Amino acid sequence: MVSYLLTSSNTTSATLRSTSLYTLPFWLLCASNFLFSASFQMLIPELPDHLTRLGGREYVGLIIALFTLTAGISRPFSGKLTDTIGRVPVMAFGSLVCFVCGFLYPYLLTVWGFLMLRLVHGFSTGTKPTATAAYVADVVPADRRGEAMGALGLFTATGMSLGPAIGSWLADAFSINVLFWVSSMFALLSIGILLRMPETLPVRQPFRFGLLKLKANEVFDKQATKPFIVLLLQSFSSGAVLTLAPALSTSLGITNKGLFFTVYTIASLAVRLTFSRSSDRYGRVPVLALSTAVLVVSMILLTLIDAGDPNASVWFWAAGICFGLSWGMNSPTVQAWTADLSDEATRGRAMATMYIALEAGIGLGAVVSGWLLNHFAGEAGLDASFGLSGLLAAVATLYLIGLWRQRNRSTEQSQ
Repeated sequence: MVSYLLTSSNTTSATLRSTSLYTLPFWLLCASNFLFSASFQMLIPELPDHLTRLGGREYVGLIIALFTLTAGISRPFSGKLTDTIGRVPVMAFGSLVCFVCGFLYPYLLTVWGFLMLRLVHGFSTGTKPTATAAYVADVVPADRRGEAMGALGLFTATGMSLGPAIGSWLADAFSINVLFWVSSMFALLSIGILLRMPETLPVRQPFRFGLLKLKANEVFDKQATKPFIVLLLQSFSSGAVLTLAPALSTSLGITNKGLFFTVYTIASLAVRLTFSRSSDRYGRVPVLALSTAVLVVSMILLTLIDAGDPNASVWFWAAGICFGLSWGMNSPTVQAWTADLSDEATRGRAMATMYIALEAGIGLGAVVSGWLLNHFAGEAGLDASFGLSGLLAAVATLYLIGLWRQRNRSTEQSQ
């Protein structure tokens, strides 16, 4: 399989790019992304309880943090490899990591064994999304990138929506081990689909370990600095939500801890279906400013939740909807913005830089939220975590508004 991926058709991006988004390579990529996202996301709601049963309750915050740590570390490498050995091999490697880790979870039954596996599992999202974003930018017209990222995001978000609900159902109806094995099978199917996809990198090199040596300018793409800043501030909230939503669900008497993820992902899907072209029409920055403001509202709603309040579940679901609306607008827009700012020859590096911000923000949000949860009594830890997330999102909103005004002034002066 690996040899096939490394020697598959050397079709160029110029050959594959057309005025139509909905080509066979694009649909294959969508299907692969659906399976990949469902594979790792279906584990999230059940992992805190699983780690607690292993005796590691105090390490719950590390479930997401370790995963995002290696995802972030691997981003510069995945960016370089995406620009050298090709998009398809890097995508396949990411799915392969998910396959192996899902298979091994049932056999590593110590706290440290589990945490080490989470560390390895992070290489999956550190590689596949980088190459995926570069592949999409290769094969779609520049003026339809927002729409393309939104359409791809529909499948990714669907996998992330169905995954947690399926995962909790499998764990309740069968066992946690069955959940792990199904996760592994989804990743294997994702790899199988990639075998049918043509490569888009015009000139490729065979893999060699020397490619893993990074120069200083290969770690961070300066052209992606603005998306990096915005996504770093935004994604802190994702780390907090991923870490705390299961515990908050339990405190509200919601037995399926994956439903919050399902609700916010359905909201994300709705936005992608109706507003996927918005950033192509109105600009990346104004759409991002709006999406980040909605994220602030979501975090405020989460801080209002009091388990003793009869309206607590209303605030909970409203927060989930706002969270989904925000990321439904944000994700495809920030990817398209990064592609706009990047050079074609270093597009993988630019995408990797953007994703480093995502992983760093999620990781910090998870660690800080886990610490606050363990060091503050009652709901104070939850309120502090969501309040801090909202504050950082507000800073991102103000930054984007500043960029928007600066662009408008430059346009007026040029006229």
